[in-house]
Amino acid sequence: MMRTFAVPALLWGLATVWAGLFGAIQPATAQLLWDWDGERKTDGSGRRVVSFDEKYTPGQIIVSFTDRNLYFIHERGKALSYPVATPREEDRWQGVTTVTEKRENPAWRPTPSMLKENPRLPSWVPGGHPMNPLGVRALYLGSSFYRIHGTDAPWTIGTAASKGCIRMYNKDVLDLYPRVPRGTRVTVTWERFRSEEISQSPVATRRGSRSLGGPRLRNMQSNELPRQAIESWAN
Repeated sequence: MMRTFAVPALLWGLATVWAGLFGAIQPATAQLLWDWDGERKTDGSGRRVVSFDEKYTPGQIIVSFTDRNLYFIHERGKALSYPVATPREEDRWQGVTTVTEKRENPAWRPTPSMLKENPRLPSWVPGGHPMNPLGVRALYLGSSFYRIHGTDAPWTIGTAASKGCIRMYNKDVLDLYPRVPRGTRVTVTWERFRSEEISQSPVATRRGSRSLGGPRLRNMQSNELPRQAIESWAN
């Protein structure tokens, strides 16, 4: 579902020095250290309004692993296109499923296969923490371990990097989240789609949805991250 990773010791060292100089790290500080929604454009928005095959009805999601895009059909013949990170070659899959659950600031636990591949992964990362691999929002697919979610590693968007999940920029998943109710049809395919950009102008969310703005992080200090997670990332 997610990549197996270790935060470089250098980055953790910088965080430790920062904490020593200025006190406990708040989420906003960590965002800057890891460029998580920071000023660099690595976690911006790649959303575009594009033309799309008219056979697809509004309100459904199409994920093309070949295009490395997620398409939300918002009206007949038009879609919102978002760049995504796709599964690695050994974790490829395809099929039709539905959104069965939605979570804001979801907590993250590695799957058994992730732990087998990388035993140093933390057993749990709390929701809202800037080092949470699921980012700020998650859409759960069927009864599987697969999710459409944000990320703590925006530089991987546009690459094949995940264990099966579909990663989005945090700003993009915040834009998609209120448009997608439970039960939404999701088609995951390797088919390539022909689409042309129509406009980059704002597209309203569904009626009754509220604007979510930027990422919403809980007021959480870095020392609330489980100790085993800190140790595994620092080594």
